[in-house]
Amino acid sequence: MDFAIGIPQYVGEDGFDAVGFREHLVRAEELGFASAWTQEQTLGSAPTLAPLGALAYAAACTQRLRLGCAVFVTPLHSPVHLAKAIATVDQLSHGRIEVGVGTGGRARPFAAFGVDPGALVARFNEGIALMKACWSDAEINFDGRFWQLHGAAMEPKPAQRPCPPIWIGGNHPAALRRAARLGDGFFGAGSQSTSQFAEQVPVVREEVARLGRDPATFKIAKRVYIHVEDDAARAQERLEAALARHYGRGGWSAVALAGPPAACVTGLREVARAGAELILLNPLVDDMAQMERLAADVVPEL
Repeated sequence: MDFAIGIPQYVGEDGFDAVGFREHLVRAEELGFASAWTQEQTLGSAPTLAPLGALAYAAACTQRLRLGCAVFVTPLHSPVHLAKAIATVDQLSHGRIEVGVGTGGRARPFAAFGVDPGALVARFNEGIALMKACWSDAEINFDGRFWQLHGAAMEPKPAQRPCPPIWIGGNHPAALRRAARLGDGFFGAGSQSTSQFAEQVPVVREEVARLGRDPATFKIAKRVYIHVEDDAARAQERLEAALARHYGRGGWSAVALAGPPAACVTGLREVARAGAELILLNPLVDDMAQMERLAADVVPEL
């Protein structure tokens, strides 16, 4: 079992806290977390930093910690631009980037990005194929429905060859099977409950087996929103308020863990039993203090 930590992406009223951001990432590395992860929220009232900029800054703050985004909603991106940006950050980090991708679902404001939601899955699949071509092919020749490239090149390639690990998120059975087919791992969303995750993992694993892939090389992860505090009611209230701010709506008690260390340990054991091999611990309040408490009182019990 590996444990990851969320990267603070909020900008406060006084602007970006560069010192606090650096101290958080350095301390995460000292505490032995395997990786640290951002999210993507391009539109919304929550003051969040864009993931690639945050990852580049995090790369400069750390030496060992692997760094990822779960997930880029890739149909909203130009795959050529996104491939170039990810390759750049992988070089800046000396090969420590993890790439989470997802379709984003049909509730996204696709019109704001000039994207037809009717071709969402086709655009997603083709975009992943084009990014992989940009990362691995010396000469890119790609004749797709949405994008065409002939005799093109993209340098430098990512430091990781042929490309950084790709994690795919989603909850529809077709998305779960797509993760097994196109990705190196499946990343369960923080907005999904443990029971939902427990139903998703067997679908992914069955498809991995059907495809003849080595299950040891395909990883399963889950983001868990968490807040450790001895007063259970206050912990729940603080995390629920933070999630309402983050997502713009309330009603998250079923998918988050909040309370004393023992309760958090019990909840995380359920996530592990459901099939998670990597658990992304994602506080949204008092990030540094929460990370210290998770490392001292929760992770050692798992």
